[in-house]
Amino acid sequence: MSWVEKYRPRKFAEIKGQNLAVEKVQNFIRNFKFGKKALILYGPPGTGKTTIAHVTAKEGESEMFELNASDFRDKERMQGILRPAIEQKSLIKKGKIILIDEVDGISSLDRGGLGELLSLVEKTQYPIIITANDIWDKKFSPLRSKAELVQIKEIEYNIIKEILIEILRKEGKFIDINVLTNLSLKARGDIRAAINDLQTISQGNGLPEIEMDERNKEIDIFKALRSIFKEKPKNELLSLYDSVNMSLDEIMLWIEENIPAEYQKEELMAAYDALSRADVFKGRIYKQQYWRFLVYQNIFLSFAISAAKKEKKPGFTSYKKPTRILKMWMNNQKNAMKKTIAQKYSKSTHIGEKRAMHDFPVIRNILKSPDIRKELKLNENEIAYLEKTD
Repeated sequence: MSWVEKYRPRKFAEIKGQNLAVEKVQNFIRNFKFGKKALILYGPPGTGKTTIAHVTAKEGESEMFELNASDFRDKERMQGILRPAIEQKSLIKKGKIILIDEVDGISSLDRGGLGELLSLVEKTQYPIIITANDIWDKKFSPLRSKAELVQIKEIEYNIIKEILIEILRKEGKFIDINVLTNLSLKARGDIRAAINDLQTISQGNGLPEIEMDERNKEIDIFKALRSIFKEKPKNELLSLYDSVNMSLDEIMLWIEENIPAEYQKEELMAAYDALSRADVFKGRIYKQQYWRFLVYQNIFLSFAISAAKKEKKPGFTSYKKPTRILKMWMNNQKNAMKKTIAQKYSKSTHIGEKRAMHDFPVIRNILKSPDIRKELKLNENEIAYLEKTD
């Protein structure tokens, strides 16, 4: 039996690392008659969204009626299957909960499925719980306005580690604590993946020497901006940009472009002050090559900007891409990379830098040789630039 299923929480007390979310779900059920009729659990895969919904039904002695949104994409099927579920009483339980899993499966091309879901949310007699990995797509704006939003966050590695240790204790197995730490870290908040990896290792002959690839769980810049601007300042923000496939310099441009959309008056001044301090440390890093200053640049660019806001702006904010500035910056980056390569080449061949820059199209062909690249000690970024422009 899969350990994920075997050790899936059956009670709220067994759900680890999601205390705030669980509390909000309980309040939603408790106040259902007086508040919104739907609740959206959103967050990364493997963090327990569906589990929380099932536990909610079990704890409340309610029947669970579950649908996967990707299977019900048109109005007719929604009416034929979901409508009876929200209108008919449960025959075996005192209550009922409607679970619509993975609402991301409804696309803008589907034939009225999303519109019918909105209509049913307004008419439902029973709580509707909706899960999604990403609920911030523009097409879900009407749904967000009709539902209570509850974020399910990635589980901290130390909590994952505790869960894995408890599973091993129940299974009567032992794995080196360093391996467990490595498993917990590389799961990147995905408890389901961590448990699957644990079962794979523990069922091998002894301790197999397998390399567990780190979960490729990059987040896009829009999610990062929402975390900075919408959430309360917390230590987790300090590592937020590690999951964004973008340099800090580029992230700074996005932050600068979108601060006015979230901050006003004194908050706006405080946010730009934090951004300016991040820029000061950026200059010191480039000038002095003192890379430890990256810590301070990151602090001002994440935690400090988040802390500048006294009250978070509710609702969805559409963030803009800094197109013009970004193009200028990328062009400058390319020229800077070209210049550093030309400098190394001119120094090695005893020619002037201006001539190396002028003859760069020819030099680029010469630098296709791995041996010459190695002799000039070109770094990874410089090599990537040459290969991209080949």
